[in-house]
Amino acid sequence: MHQKKVSFSKRVFTGLGLGIVYGIILHLAYGTDSTILKDSMPWFNIIGTGYVKLLQMIVMPLVFISILGAFTKVTIGKNFGKTAATILGMLVGTTAIAAIIGISASLLFGLDASEIVQGEAEASRGASIEESSATVADRALPDQIIDLLPANPFQDLTGARPTSTIGVVIFAAFLGFAYLALVRRDEENATLVKKGIDAIYSLVMGVVRIVLRLTPYGILAIIARTVATSDFGAIYNLGKFVLASYVALIVMFAIHLLIMTLSGLNPITYVKKVAETLLFAFSSRSSAGTLPLTIKTQTNRLGVPDGIANFAGSFGLSIGQNGCAGIYPAMLAVMIAPTVGQNPLDPMFLLTLVAIVAISSFGVAGVGGGATFAAILVLSALNLPVALAGLLISVEPLIDMGRTALNVSGAMTAGVTTAKVTGELDKEVYNESLENQPIEA
Repeated sequence: MHQKKVSFSKRVFTGLGLGIVYGIILHLAYGTDSTILKDSMPWFNIIGTGYVKLLQMIVMPLVFISILGAFTKVTIGKNFGKTAATILGMLVGTTAIAAIIGISASLLFGLDASEIVQGEAEASRGASIEESSATVADRALPDQIIDLLPANPFQDLTGARPTSTIGVVIFAAFLGFAYLALVRRDEENATLVKKGIDAIYSLVMGVVRIVLRLTPYGILAIIARTVATSDFGAIYNLGKFVLASYVALIVMFAIHLLIMTLSGLNPITYVKKVAETLLFAFSSRSSAGTLPLTIKTQTNRLGVPDGIANFAGSFGLSIGQNGCAGIYPAMLAVMIAPTVGQNPLDPMFLLTLVAIVAISSFGVAGVGGGATFAAILVLSALNLPVALAGLLISVEPLIDMGRTALNVSGAMTAGVTTAKVTGELDKEVYNESLENQPIEA
């Protein structure tokens, strides 16, 4: 298809379709408990998980050099404070809105944790969450903010901490301001530094292009594995929660489109241009793995400058994830509250819940498990039993797919809105035909 010049979008959706069909065939032929299927999945992971790891491989170099390069292009320095504040405000503000939507969905569908049957897997998961919460709950907000700072930037470049991406952003920003100071003091050396940064940026983007061309294969393998190993019986039994979750996710995505409309931009154009990126986020369940696509979509298709796109994408990995840190913890809290005699309709309880969700959305990891981490923080702060979060383990992968896609959309919405507010959005690029904007180029 690539040799026949078929568009990247069509190749990605073909990979998705083939993956679904192949996964259904495997599921019907062997069943989820089949030894053959279980032994086969590690081979699927070579392509699926391997592709995600290649994306994660380039995340830190891409974030670092793109943020630093933004300063050399003088696209960040003058408006740094306004840019950072707007991005953070958008991420945290939309997470608070997501919490309200999650609360509304739980109440509308009458979700109650006491109605869910707890099996062996759920009990084991609950015990594990309860054990983890002993450490997580002790982390006060000031400690979480301190954790964002890069004590060892070289360690953060390896992705050793959940907040490593933010640490790399901060380190690159310090180097960027140092470069701006160098321009005023020593123009000759500043020119040399700029040439070096531009050269490294070109090299890193070359790696990004190579990896992105593997996207159709990665999606095919990931979605085939997901469909083949899904427990459809459990999904049916917990169908009300799954349905309520996706209703909340769709409503929040509609809020993103409303924000685009209020910004004077065509929301339909936004949907068309972010579809592939959201599809990959949905399939991979990894905001961090989707970051290269998140950034490229903003710069190549939405007209967002490199600096803003990188800040929005990078901050969106650990701060204000609308799906994992907003909707999910809020829904869980409302579900679990009746089990301890707490009235979920109590206005003070609801206000406290929204505030805690917004505040605790700092430092949520952009990889698998981020939603659990956020849920532990929120439930612990409300003195609700965290072990009950394990009741949903059987449908967790299915829900996490939608949550991850919403997280990524939230980050891109913050980037586009910030670029519009600062007057740096290229409307011609935003409105240009999709056919002229290959994401892997």
